[in-house]
Amino acid sequence: MKNIVVLVSGGGTNLQALIDAEKSGIIKSGKITTVISSNPNAYALERAKNNNIDTDVIRRKDFDTFDEYDTALSELLKSKGADLVVLAGFMTILGHKVISAFENRIINIHPALIPSFCGEGFYGLKVHEEALKKGVKISGATTHFVTEECDGGPIIMQKSVEVKNDDTPEILQRRIMENVEWKILPLSVELFCSGKIKVEDNKTIISE
Repeated sequence: MKNIVVLVSGGGTNLQALIDAEKSGIIKSGKITTVISSNPNAYALERAKNNNIDTDVIRRKDFDTFDEYDTALSELLKSKGADLVVLAGFMTILGHKVISAFENRIINIHPALIPSFCGEGFYGLKVHEEALKKGVKISGATTHFVTEECDGGPIIMQKSVEVKNDDTPEILQRRIMENVEWKILPLSVELFCSGKIKVEDNKTIISE
């Protein structure tokens, strides 16, 4: 049974999807043991407490340098015994120490079909605004391992939805969350925890 540590900053809807997936048996090879927030007021912390999950807070602004923060977060994750780290709306950049300590053990979900609408500056509603501006006919979300290249790590899963003529960024965001993010993130976590993901040449090979 793998220890899953989830990093959050806000409302925690993706965290809730993971909690629900664990309860329903979709995630059966791992357990969410800790939720760590960059924001002490994040509602995600309440979701964790309501489900008897250990919580912690680490804020970038409490450290003089990014290097000190990077070290502290790396040590915190190690102290929690994290086998897998999941970014569920974590709005603080991860540094070299965290990424190297947990190579191919950090999963992020991005609200677009990578390599479209990704990289530096593409987060939240901005992603959906740009997709609509471009006039794409489908969009979706991608789970991937985190590397030092923003949104550039090995892709684990992707799923798409139709973009409709009257979509707003908010409507498209909601459709992608409900139909894609809340489904493929738990599935990707279970694939990792059950040992079914192998990484070769920045690509994932998923076994049945």
